Amino acid sequence: MASTSSCLASPATAAVAPRLRVRVTPRAGRVVACSAGGGGGPEAAGLFAGGRKAVGGLACGVLAAWAVASSSSPVIAASQRLPPLSTEPNRCERAFVGNTIGQANGVYDKPLDLRFCDYTNEKTNLKGKSLAAALMSDSKFDGADMSEVVMSKAYAVGASFKGTDFTNAVIDRVNFEKADLQGAIFRNTVLSGSTFDDAKMQDVVFEDTIIGYIDLQKLCTNTSISADSRLELGCR
Repeated sequence: MASTSSCLASPATAAVAPRLRVRVTPRAGRVVACSAGGGGGPEAAGLFAGGRKAVGGLACGVLAAWAVASSSSPVIAASQRLPPLSTEPNRCERAFVGNTIGQANGVYDKPLDLRFCDYTNEKTNLKGKSLAAALMSDSKFDGADMSEVVMSKAYAVGASFKGTDFTNAVIDRVNFEKADLQGAIFRNTVLSGSTFDDAKMQDVVFEDTIIGYIDLQKLCTNTSISADSRLELGCR
């Protein structure tokens, strides 16, 4: 059966870490350190939460690359003026194609306006797509399979991702302010430079999540994260 999306009713209208450290939790029983050159201290460290056996250079390289890519271009603030809602009739279906250019830097050939679109339980057409700089506020992705997606500089303020699967995804400089992420799965997911202010994060799964030390500190300030998830992340 072909998957479809629908549009909801709309209203009126980390600094570059020159030195990175990947730490595997006690379940794996070892620490893996890597360097991208230069100095650094604990603020430049990265945490690999959950503990896979095959960490090594791959995790270090991924985290280093995305730290460098995100350093010069921060997350889109909720107060930033957004363009008018697109009047393109099939704009919601554009998510099934994604952006063909600009992943790490959020550059796009045409705005990807997914605001107020409904992708609830979409299991096929979002996997592995590049959603660079996508406007996703007030959209629904509940129960969707978004594994291996690349979300760079996406704006997801107020969006709903309840039970969404972000396995193996790259979540880079995404604004999740006031988003509903209850039960979302960040398994082996790169989380770099993203913000989760006032987001609902009960029962979120953080398994083998790749996240920088400073980003981890900010994430841990979200009091809605359950005790088990905080333990998995290593929140203090």
